[in-house]
Amino acid sequence: MMASTMMAHPRFDKAALTIDVEDWFHTANMDGVIARESWDKCELRVERNTMRMMEILDNCKARATFFVLGWVAERCPLLVRKIAAAGHEVASHGYGHQLIYTLQPPAFRSDVLRSKRYLEDLTGKPVRGYRAPSFSITEWAIPILHELGFDYDSSVVPTVGHDRYGHLNGMHAGRPITLLRDGFYEVCISCIRLGKRGIPWGGGGYFRLIPYLLWIEGVRTILRSGLPYIFYIHPWEIDAEQPRVPGIRATNGFRQRVNLRRCEERFTALVRELGWAPVCDLIDGWRAEVGAAPLRPASPAGRTFN
Repeated sequence: MMASTMMAHPRFDKAALTIDVEDWFHTANMDGVIARESWDKCELRVERNTMRMMEILDNCKARATFFVLGWVAERCPLLVRKIAAAGHEVASHGYGHQLIYTLQPPAFRSDVLRSKRYLEDLTGKPVRGYRAPSFSITEWAIPILHELGFDYDSSVVPTVGHDRYGHLNGMHAGRPITLLRDGFYEVCISCIRLGKRGIPWGGGGYFRLIPYLLWIEGVRTILRSGLPYIFYIHPWEIDAEQPRVPGIRATNGFRQRVNLRRCEERFTALVRELGWAPVCDLIDGWRAEVGAAPLRPASPAGRTFN
């Protein structure tokens, strides 16, 4: 795009589809009812659910980013190789699915490095992206991710307070891609913009709860604004037969199970609706479209495209 025709928000109407590859018992909803030490005794369902999602993507000729939990990768290495062989991006979801702000920086670094190295050994390719468990990103984690060789993080939902989400300074619902450090980006989950914050419109329980036709209209609203759309989902969200766990809090049980039986159908319809790309392609395309556009500081810690 030539500088003389540069818009305030460059036109880039692609959509990035992301899948957080974890199993039903890894979720924060299960904290306190399924001990971490007992994970190996739980029924492993992530492989079949992820393969089903890959079938849907293949049928629609769609490509995605799979943020793979290291714990899963160690037990399902063939799955990781199949994801890469199908042309999808393999990225890191960390190793042990612990909320970042419950860890000390050395423990976080060890967790992420373990995952990154193992995924790279399996695929033979560099792992460019990271997503924090339950979007629990923190400011101090960014330099660690950058030092470990990541190109981007995708862990911010620029909405109002949430009991699990983390926080980064300078995020804005109208700026989905932010340059935090030289060569390192934040890719936010999409929201319906309400000023600097917005209504989450990028996946998870919101996708399962909100009527589908209303959801699609929201997606179109985001794309019509000239911004890319970033969506996320988990393999366990298309699995209505996952085990029921006694003792789970009512609110967590609702989050885990709301509309699971409808989710595969909705996911299939959404994949058919748009042209999807992995996050790495979204970033590369965004940079090419923006070209030499000036960058405006978003905060003392980062700069954003605007």
